[in-house]
Amino acid sequence: MIRPVGLYAGSFDPITNGHVDVVRSAASFCGRIIVAIGVHPGKKPLFSLDEKSELIHAATREIAKASGCEIVVASFAGLAVDAARENGATLLLRGLRDGTDFDYEMQMSGMNGAMTPGVQTVFLPASPEVRHITGTLVRQIASMHGDVSSFAPSAAVAALRAKFSSPSA
Repeated sequence: MIRPVGLYAGSFDPITNGHVDVVRSAASFCGRIIVAIGVHPGKKPLFSLDEKSELIHAATREIAKASGCEIVVASFAGLAVDAARENGATLLLRGLRDGTDFDYEMQMSGMNGAMTPGVQTVFLPASPEVRHITGTLVRQIASMHGDVSSFAPSAAVAALRAKFSSPSA
């Protein structure tokens, strides 16, 4: 059986345990996952594209080995459906934490489906232990020198500590 190619788009600034949960779930049915880092010229991310890529690779390496799913990192500027098409993905992978996410993602799914009928959206519910995690909250807690070790992979936790311990952070 041929397993589909999925594209998981986000800012991943930083990658969190919630993101890893989505990748782990998708790896059970995808043959390839493209973790697509959105680049927005108007936004100033905490981590560079290269740093995000390294953190994503570190966080997903074991999932790829255990599942046999190829996990690659790419970047894109523009629409996720265009990135999916350009990377040969037929699925857009979207994590859902709660009803608010569901309402928003349903609207996005409808718009994406109208623009690119060959790309389907797959909703993956967050596991209960990661449902509360957001990248924004992880960054805020880390910026105040709080412990984020239960919210992000170890490489991301170390990178956050390094960012916020330097005078330029």
